[in-house]
Amino acid sequence: MDAARAHGPAGVVEAHWQSLRLAWQWKQEVHRIRRPGRPYPAIVALLDAAAAQPRLRRLYPFNSHFALCFSSSTGYPWTIQGGSIEPLDNGRFTVRRRRPVAVIGEVETAEEAVALLVELLPTGPEPAITAAPDEPV
Repeated sequence: MDAARAHGPAGVVEAHWQSLRLAWQWKQEVHRIRRPGRPYPAIVALLDAAAAQPRLRRLYPFNSHFALCFSSSTGYPWTIQGGSIEPLDNGRFTVRRRRPVAVIGEVETAEEAVALLVELLPTGPEPAITAAPDEPV
């Protein structure tokens, strides 16, 4: 991450996308070995679908309790854009709006969930990637 910070907020965002995906891929594989046949939320598929969306790819991804969120700030406090997507054990995905908080829908695929979330992003200019006030960039 130190090397990524040298490239500014965009470098931090890109490094974190890669790091987050690798971490969840590892957790998923460990789960398959330790608990064969038991479902595991499809967060890796969700990360892949979200990464394919240019408007989300320029935001900082983070998760909380499996829910995937996107921030225009690369550090805490997060500036959440749109809402969140939660992969469910049954293979479906729940999309929630941030303000006002509401469930927007439950869908079958990660791609559908990402499409719903992209619709929640602010209209007008694209959200800018910025660092948190206390984060060195």
